[in-house]
Amino acid sequence: MITADYVRTMARYNAWQNGAIYDAAGGLSDKMRQLDRGAFFGSIHATLSHILWADTIWMSRFSDIDPPPGGIETSPNYFSDWDRMATARLDMDAVIRDWSQRVDANWLAGELTWYSTVSGGMTTRSAALLVTHFFNHQTHHRGQVHAMLTAAGAKTEATDLGFMPDEA
Repeated sequence: MITADYVRTMARYNAWQNGAIYDAAGGLSDKMRQLDRGAFFGSIHATLSHILWADTIWMSRFSDIDPPPGGIETSPNYFSDWDRMATARLDMDAVIRDWSQRVDANWLAGELTWYSTVSGGMTTRSAALLVTHFFNHQTHHRGQVHAMLTAAGAKTEATDLGFMPDEA
């Protein structure tokens, strides 16, 4: 289904896009970031908080980091302070990039079992499918943030994989 190189590419893409989104959102006032814009999680801030919470819960399943507190229902409030969230985002992107360097074909061919609050029980799925979901989830919600930023008048960057800068 996917390869370790795909995982590394998507981890790099994720960090690039998060940097661009946080730069654009950082140019807005806190009031503008917190404004309910009718998105699923309401505001730019709440959606970015949810993405960071979800990345943390998935990385706790994929690696040895601690899971975040609360559940999906509290994820929009995972971080209330913008500066703390922006720092935590950088840290999580580094965790994801580091983890991606250790992923191999054998791990991707395996399965993961975890307790899902969404399904209310133990769930087992292919690791490759879950990693694909992990990156797709980020992209999905960043797309919502991108639309909210554009509507707020913020300058955003290209989002296409083909325009991702080469590694420094």
